[in-house]
Amino acid sequence: MRRLAPYTTGLWLAEYVDIRCQLCRVYRSTAPSQLLSSHLSPAAPFIADSMLTDIYRGKVARYIHRHLSRGLLCAHCHNSIAWLPQPFDVDIAAGVSLSIQVSTYYEYPIRQAIQAFKHHEDMTKLPLLLHALRQLPRPHGCHHSNSVIVAMPTTPQRLVKRGFDPVSILAAQLSKHWQIPLWQGVRRIDHTVSQQGLTRAERLSNLDNAFRLADRPPVKRLLLFDDVATTGASLQALGRALYKPATNTASASSLPTNRYHLSAYALAHGSQYR
Repeated sequence: MRRLAPYTTGLWLAEYVDIRCQLCRVYRSTAPSQLLSSHLSPAAPFIADSMLTDIYRGKVARYIHRHLSRGLLCAHCHNSIAWLPQPFDVDIAAGVSLSIQVSTYYEYPIRQAIQAFKHHEDMTKLPLLLHALRQLPRPHGCHHSNSVIVAMPTTPQRLVKRGFDPVSILAAQLSKHWQIPLWQGVRRIDHTVSQQGLTRAERLSNLDNAFRLADRPPVKRLLLFDDVATTGASLQALGRALYKPATNTASASSLPTNRYHLSAYALAHGSQYR
């Protein structure tokens, strides 16, 4: 989409042109020209072009692609972050829970990157967030024809105030990474306030009836996504809205509540030291 072009271009430059680590800014990978020359045999300059088969060229190209796509952080910075904490559950109905898997904890450096991008549209932090997104495991059995990603919706009022929607931008990158489409059939009601600074009880109360289904989900598997799951209250409320059938759409009136399989994902949650 055209509105995502500046973000996509910046990420492409960070991944394929800037070979420095996106966190410590120290040397991250080998330049493509050096990589190609270093992995050809010493006799390669004397081999006729006809002997450099398509298979060999394909192997070199795949190696270069894997090398450049291995990550946006150097090994030291990557290993300094605690990835994939244990999932936690929130209740969305009687006897039904929603499992939330996060990429890492809401602490340095992810916390600072999220805040800078979310509140100031600092695009220099986007590559680090993309690296974190890529740590999320692809849901087993989910693919482009049986699943959709449901990004946490924002309100028109907040969109006008902020000027962009950070969660939808991150969700678009996750959609590209997993090759699973986005679905935007949920609307957020304007009467809710920001969740920041609220207790869990206040968050749950604030989110009562905060979401409305504008359309019927097109597939069985719904993958909910938010940038930060502080208590999981927002994802819990979104899960509840999707679990129960919409009463304001004729197409959903006969839809059984147990049709959908819901799971949730976020970039960060809590602290590993609590």
